[in-house]
Amino acid sequence: MMDNKDKMPATPESVWEIIRELSLSIKESRAELAESSAKFDRELAESNAKFDRELAESSAKFDRELAESHAKWNLEMKDLKEMIGGTANSNGMFAEQYFINSIERGDKALFGEKFDEYYSSLKRYNKNNRKKSELDFLLVNGKSVAIIEIKYKARKEDIQKIINKIPDFRTLYPQYSLHRIYLGLAAMSFESGVENESVNHGLAIIKQVGDTIIIHDEHLKAF
Repeated sequence: MMDNKDKMPATPESVWEIIRELSLSIKESRAELAESSAKFDRELAESNAKFDRELAESSAKFDRELAESHAKWNLEMKDLKEMIGGTANSNGMFAEQYFINSIERGDKALFGEKFDEYYSSLKRYNKNNRKKSELDFLLVNGKSVAIIEIKYKARKEDIQKIINKIPDFRTLYPQYSLHRIYLGLAAMSFESGVENESVNHGLAIIKQVGDTIIIHDEHLKAF
């Protein structure tokens, strides 16, 4: 252990030297810290830029795949709708042709009367009063007409649909304004309850049974 007598006394020069060295060390530390901070900022900026690029690329890829999926789904839905619509149209045309052919082969004695003329797929429109009429099948004689709505499968709403055709029919076909009007609902099949409700409204039921058509007109009403 050094005795106090061996210690060098502090001088102004030695104190300033210590201060100078300490200041230099602080400057070097600050420079190193600044360099480290700048390096960290550069690496952070590069990392953020890379993340943004990858995010943008992923987002663009997702958007493309989503757009492709939507386009594919829309195309499939279009094909499905066309297929369903085509099937429905085909079924409707088949039912219409079946009943028309069956009536043509008969003697047209329907609803207790003999009809001299028949017309299928009638459409008429009056631009003045904007009345329009679409009839699947029309039978005519000198005093009566029979309007027949033909469906592949008859539903409850079809009953009121055919009844609602009467006012426009009288307007658009004035030559039959004094004729009795009979209504008939023809179908290959009927939803539950439709036949009974049709009869209650005074409609005739025309349906396929085997290779023939059966007409139920016991409660037929003249409109």
